Amino acid sequence: MFIKVIETELPGVRIIKPRVFRDARGFFLETYHAKRYAKAGISEAFVQDNHSFSTKGILRGLHYQVRHAQGKLIQVVSGEIYDVAVDIRRGSPTFGKWIGATLSERNKNQIYIPPGFAHGFYVVSETANVMYKCTDFYDAGDEYGILWSDPNLNIDWPLEGEPIISEKDEKHPILQNAPVDHLPKYK
Repeated sequence: MFIKVIETELPGVRIIKPRVFRDARGFFLETYHAKRYAKAGISEAFVQDNHSFSTKGILRGLHYQVRHAQGKLIQVVSGEIYDVAVDIRRGSPTFGKWIGATLSERNKNQIYIPPGFAHGFYVVSETANVMYKCTDFYDAGDEYGILWSDPNLNIDWPLEGEPIISEKDEKHPILQNAPVDHLPKYK
């Protein structure tokens, strides 16, 4: 088996543990294989790859799109992050629930977050290179967010001091104050 998929308490959000082949030269792993991932329940077509570099203490998120909702397959190439997915789909039985997972160059785990979830991460290591595949194209006019520190979500970020956050991310509303038409619908 090339990948092991772990279901989370949020339906559709999955942790992927790829098989890593190690020897004296280093290691090899498949970071994506359409047929194998489809067999594991991740059959969406990916249309855009992104690469983010951040330093320790950076917190990015919680971001999402509605009209161009993106499923994301996230992995860390170097460093370590705490990655978070929040169900923001109106009418979902798990609305407002979140899960977090540590992704690192050491564990080589990935997380798949389907459309309809807000996403963010916090950098635990000195630096982190994060790569992620998206199921739709980024559209700046369809960009929304939920405040990372929403007290009703009560996300247990592994903060070391005050996080470094963009001005834009500091201005996001808490989930209960997000305009209804800015939240995806549960299907």
